[in-house]
Amino acid sequence: MSFIEIEKTWYPEGVERCSLGKFMKWLSVLGVVALYGFFAMIVCFAYGLGVTGLDNYFGFGLWITFDLAVIALGAGAFFTGLLRYIIRIDELKNIINLTVIKGFICYSGAMLILSLDVGQPIRSWFGYWHPNVHSMLTEVIFCITCYLMVLIIEYIPLILEQKQINKIPFLHNLAHQMHVVMPLFAGIGAFLSTFHQGSLGGMYGVMFARPYAFRDGFFIWPWTFFLFVLSAIASGPCMTVLICGFMEKITGRKLTTYRVKSLMCKIGGTMLLIYTVFKYLDTWAWINDILPRAGLTFDQMFYGMVYGKWLFFSELVLCLIVPVICLLTPLRKKPFFMYTGAILACAGVVINRYVFTVQALAQPVLPFTKWEIYTPNWAEWATSLMVIAYGFIIMSLSYRYLPIFPQEVGLNKK
Repeated sequence: MSFIEIEKTWYPEGVERCSLGKFMKWLSVLGVVALYGFFAMIVCFAYGLGVTGLDNYFGFGLWITFDLAVIALGAGAFFTGLLRYIIRIDELKNIINLTVIKGFICYSGAMLILSLDVGQPIRSWFGYWHPNVHSMLTEVIFCITCYLMVLIIEYIPLILEQKQINKIPFLHNLAHQMHVVMPLFAGIGAFLSTFHQGSLGGMYGVMFARPYAFRDGFFIWPWTFFLFVLSAIASGPCMTVLICGFMEKITGRKLTTYRVKSLMCKIGGTMLLIYTVFKYLDTWAWINDILPRAGLTFDQMFYGMVYGKWLFFSELVLCLIVPVICLLTPLRKKPFFMYTGAILACAGVVINRYVFTVQALAQPVLPFTKWEIYTPNWAEWATSLMVIAYGFIIMSLSYRYLPIFPQEVGLNKK
């Protein structure tokens, strides 16, 4: 038996995959991008953050924006897991595996980015061993680490269900037993992810010296705590649908029904509507209460094209009102509007994380300071692209060899 024939025996039962040669070409392209990013990562480790566009003014930049965005977009894992295993929405069983893999990719990629942003990775363990109990970031680092462990535990049964691996009796039984206790891990994951999503937002909300980000709150939590949670669980399901649609486009195969994708978008759109209401109330209070108390005006929050009002209106109108209409009206029945709504919902979260991370730091807060322009350089872009390439590689290998989509065989019968 040739190597190609042996490789075919590892495919999920009853599915078709592209030739090994075509698959290796695809991986080669991704590998080049990943290697370029790996080179940039080594440069950053060797020479420190001085080789990046970060400085004493911008301690946060592209990496943290990227980190917060992928963590929010990966939130489909914990939220979909909660809906599937705790609330028992059975239809989601046809897409839950994809959300787990997406969540694993997003969170492991985020941890990789954080190891770069620390600046001295040799001391990255300090956050665990010498925690600053007064910082929200302490809760974030512990919750992200623990939730990544939960995602690994949720990913393992899928690997064990691979056709050849599943023939081993011990591993077959292990996969079965792990599925039995999966609701427990879904609940733990929802708890961990909710709190670290919130604390990421709360970190900005307590920055009283940064008027763009500072917010009042509820007890010890600023409103951004709750807004970050809502935006994450709204965009997460939409991102899952976009990944599924992209995979169907590039493979030429139906992977799940339109009904399942429409349900995910309806769930995401519902949460986006709730987020929109609270976001508008928060923005109204920010403009009419918080800024006047600080002696500032709405116009002072923006500068030129880089930090212009177009970002504000893009986030609050184009990426909130439009996707809500696309995802919660009969327009969702048409793929163009459904995917457009999902794209805009995800784009809105990225814009939100960008303005809170970069624009909030760029704004002058002392009489002798001025607006600063942050420009990420090649090292930051290369390492960010490395994480994206890493995600594509993991997803490609998982799709080729693991039974991700239960409906794939039935939908592609000739």
